[in-house]
Amino acid sequence: MTPRYKRVLLKLSGEALMGDQTMGISPDVLQYVAEEIESICRMGVQLAVVVGGGNIFRGVAASSYGMDRTSADHMGMLATVINSIALQDAIEKRGIATRVQSAIEVHAVAEPYILRKALRHLEKGRVVIFAAGTGNPYFTTDTAAVLRAEEIHAELLLKATKVNGLYDSDPVKNSGARFIKQITYMDVIKRQLAVMDATAITLAMDNHLPLVVFSMRDKGNARRIICGEDLGTYIGDEASADQSI
Repeated sequence: MTPRYKRVLLKLSGEALMGDQTMGISPDVLQYVAEEIESICRMGVQLAVVVGGGNIFRGVAASSYGMDRTSADHMGMLATVINSIALQDAIEKRGIATRVQSAIEVHAVAEPYILRKALRHLEKGRVVIFAAGTGNPYFTTDTAAVLRAEEIHAELLLKATKVNGLYDSDPVKNSGARFIKQITYMDVIKRQLAVMDATAITLAMDNHLPLVVFSMRDKGNARRIICGEDLGTYIGDEASADQSI
């Protein structure tokens, strides 16, 4: 398979690492994700990863029951550092050089985020995992993923989910939910589709960054999308009309 994109950013939720657990990191899922990442890198694709922290701590949820939002979000950032280190270990055990760069200073376990160093790592074929979101409270890891994708000039952002793409409502709760094959950024915002927060979608729209929402549960999906297969839901400019199936 020949990759269509040279540089890609993969966004993983923290919940994706839980597997069937109620919290924490599933060793089996971690190994599976590492295998998927390895398969992408073996094609010569430059890959960056942003991982959430919701499997360990979610700042928004904590702030809803009285914790100060800034404190809660900083705890959430630390949770993403934990996930990033775990993912780094799993990837490197598969022979792929990996670097964790954190937006908050944790020198003992990760490099500080420095764009030029990140670009150099990517050029050398290393996977770069961006931890701690943007380093600022009130910004989600989805927004961090779009921001980092723009900064490293990624050609595509892959948003991994538990379902095969974007629906007009939650397919888990609504069996009649309609799958959306293609949709514009603006329609995602207008219809308040919960694929990413509005800040992330707006940032992607302003910079014309194409997004593909897909299921990470199906082995090889990420690799096939990078090679040009029409999987998942494409979110892009006005030229890509909303196509609900």
